[in-house]
Amino acid sequence: MRNTPRIKIITLLMLSLGAIPLIADSIDEPFYTVLFSRMLILSIGAVSLNLILGFGGMVSFGHAVYLGIGSYVVGIGTFHAFEDGVEWMGNGFIHILVAIAVSALAGLIIGAISLRTHGVYFIMITLAFAQMFYFIAVGTEKYGGDDGLSLYMRSDFAGLLDLSNDNSLYYLNFAFLLTSLYLSHRLTNSRFGMAIRGTKSNEERMKSIGFPVFRYRLVAFVIAGIICGIAGVLSANQTDFVNPSVMHWTRSGDLIIMIVLGGIGTLFGPVIGAVAFLLLEELLSGITEYWQLIFGPMLLLIVIFARGGIDGMLVALDRWWLRYSVKKNVEDN
Repeated sequence: MRNTPRIKIITLLMLSLGAIPLIADSIDEPFYTVLFSRMLILSIGAVSLNLILGFGGMVSFGHAVYLGIGSYVVGIGTFHAFEDGVEWMGNGFIHILVAIAVSALAGLIIGAISLRTHGVYFIMITLAFAQMFYFIAVGTEKYGGDDGLSLYMRSDFAGLLDLSNDNSLYYLNFAFLLTSLYLSHRLTNSRFGMAIRGTKSNEERMKSIGFPVFRYRLVAFVIAGIICGIAGVLSANQTDFVNPSVMHWTRSGDLIIMIVLGGIGTLFGPVIGAVAFLLLEELLSGITEYWQLIFGPMLLLIVIFARGGIDGMLVALDRWWLRYSVKKNVEDN
C-alpha cells in the first residue's frame, strides 16, 4: 500500500513544501516563500493541537496561548537585547529553551486545572485561560500593550543561521515541522499514544484497567504546549512583530478548523489543513474582503460529505484505486 494515491499526494505535498524557496527564487516571487513559511508555522501549531484534540479528544480553545508565549519570549528578549544591550537575550537558542520552559509550565498549570473537568467545562476553562493571557498581554504597556511590539532584530543563532534571510528561516521552519511530525508519529504509535487514544474512546474503561489517565493526558497536554510554543518563536521571527491577538481564542479556533479541514486524528491532516486553509484565505480574500462567507459553506460541505476531512477524501480515493486495481487484475488474468 505504499504506492497508493494518498501516499503519492502527501509525498508530493511535502516535497513541494521543501522546494518552495527554490521555486520562488526561480520566478522572482519571494512573497511565496513568506506565505508558505507562515503555513509551516501554523502547521506545527496544528500538529501540536492534533496530539490532544485528534488523538486525545481534548478540545482546547486556548491552545494559541502557547503561540503567544513563544512569540513574546522572542519579542521581550530582542527588546532588551536592543534597548538595554543585554546580548544574550537576543540568542535564538535561549529563546527556544525559555519558550519550552514557560510553555511547559503554562501547560502544566492549565492542564492540571482543566483536565479535572470534561466536555463543555473543559472547553470553557481553556478558553478562560486564553482570554486571561490575552488581557495580560494587552495590559503590558512596556511591551506594546494592545498595539503590539515590533522586533528590533530576529533571533541570533550565533552565526549558524541567518534568520534575516527568508530562505534560511523557511528551512528552519520546515525542519521543525518535520521534527514535530516525527515526534507525533512516534508518540501516537507508542504505548503512551495508545493509552491517550484509549482515553478518547472510553476513559472509564482505561481507568478500570489501571491506567493513570489524568497523568497521561496531562503529559500529552504539556508536550502539545511545548511544540506550539516553539511554533510561536518561529512565528515572531517570521512576522517581525508580536501582538496579543496571536493568543486570542479565535486563533485557537483557526487551528481547530485546520485540523478538521485536513483530517482530525491523522498524522498529515493538520499540515494538509493548514496549507488548504491559508491558500483558500489568500485566494478568496483576493476576490472579496468577506471571504469567510464563502469559506464557511465550503468547510461545512467538507465536514458533511467528507467526515475525515481532505485526508478522508484521500483515503476514499485509495479504496477506489484498490477496487479498480483488483478489478483490472482480474480482467487481465
